[in-house]
Amino acid sequence: MRILILANNDVGLYKFRKELIEALIKENEVYINLPDGKYVENLVSLGCKFIACELLDRHGTNPVKELRLISYYNRLLKELKPDIVFTYTIKCNVYGGMACAKLRIPYVVNVTGLGTAVENAGIMQKITLTLYKRGLRRAQKVFFQNTENRDFMISKGVIRGSYDLLPGSGVNLEQYHILEYPNNGTIDFLFVARVMKEKGIDQYLEAAKYIRNKYPQTRFHVCGFCEQAYETILREYESKGIIIYHGLVDDMVAMHKISSCTIHPTYYPEGLSNVLLESCACGRPIITTDRAGCREVVEDGVNGYVIKERDSQDLIQKIEMFLSKNIDEKKQMGLEARKKVEREFDRKIVLKAYMMEIKSIL
Repeated sequence: MRILILANNDVGLYKFRKELIEALIKENEVYINLPDGKYVENLVSLGCKFIACELLDRHGTNPVKELRLISYYNRLLKELKPDIVFTYTIKCNVYGGMACAKLRIPYVVNVTGLGTAVENAGIMQKITLTLYKRGLRRAQKVFFQNTENRDFMISKGVIRGSYDLLPGSGVNLEQYHILEYPNNGTIDFLFVARVMKEKGIDQYLEAAKYIRNKYPQTRFHVCGFCEQAYETILREYESKGIIIYHGLVDDMVAMHKISSCTIHPTYYPEGLSNVLLESCACGRPIITTDRAGCREVVEDGVNGYVIKERDSQDLIQKIEMFLSKNIDEKKQMGLEARKKVEREFDRKIVLKAYMMEIKSIL
């Protein structure tokens, strides 16, 4: 069977879909279509055949360029003639879905989050939902990563066919294994995300400033690509000893080894947070927002704490609650976090769901 995967970046495809690709390659011919990037070589080494897509601009809204991308997908599908197509992220889901529907090629869509264009009411939401209706109308299956996204799309009449719920991208429980809980006199907090406003970096920095001053045994780490708007402020906070900025980190397990707790104060419309899944898998408590994509992973007071969106004071309060616990209580929260992902978020669940879709067309 010839399988085509449409995606918008190599990093997510390799880090979160590698196990699926490995399983597919055993008995199928697998093509990947996405912009070139540093992880493409890793994907090719798994056995994929790479087709570069230079027309896909993740954030672009130029209608001429968008039409060119739709036309490109049509040509690609006609030439490649895949038996089934898997799509990830909005443009691949919508434009790739349109092309598959037109050519009557089976396709499976994964809604990895709705994005700000859909979450915020207005003309962009109406346009995006209209495009979604066209892109998803003949999908063999539409996978959602949280119930809120699923229910919203159903209420808007976008989903008319078969759909199901996945535990996000799942987490590889062997790669992200449980780690010994640190007990070295310092308490290290970890922020892992693209450094941008919607990921809650302002709240994290404000909390770090307050907590570091009051509790000098704490340390606050930031890991992730920094958007230009935050470069100066991160340098300032680091020079004052408030945070430690690591930039992009390839080996996150090494960071979790020193971490006592992951803080994820995001209010970005995600599918389901991989940061939280990986942290829990390593046996680390989490502090995160009460919103779709995050609340599914945290059990308040059991494996972490829930905070209000965009509320630095609530974050500070929950950090202090965490600090008030003794080492055994902190460790137990981490063990509960591991148990939760073992029960509900094993990546093997995702793998099984995709393999069932392939079997259904054989």
